[in-house]
Amino acid sequence: MFFASYRFAGDPAELTAAYDRLAAMFADVDFALHVCAVDAGGITVLDACPSEEAFQAFSASPEWRGAYTSAGLPDPTIRTIGQLHRVKVGETVAS
Repeated sequence: MFFASYRFAGDPAELTAAYDRLAAMFADVDFALHVCAVDAGGITVLDACPSEEAFQAFSASPEWRGAYTSAGLPDPTIRTIGQLHRVKVGETVAS
């Protein structure tokens, strides 16, 4: 699994509302790992893709850009993190 982050800068309340609209568009997708964190300067979405190639294809696709812009999100700063070595997830802490 390949791990990356999408940073959306701006008003956290506006961005979380837009993120929720985006998440609704992908409600039928079974994500292996997907996290949205909020701070004073915006939101950061952490996402795992099956491979680096899948990440590159998805993150550069016009479909992805169309989805996040139609949800009201600005262009993100995308950071590749790398291959996941180990992931341990306990109980759901937020949804």
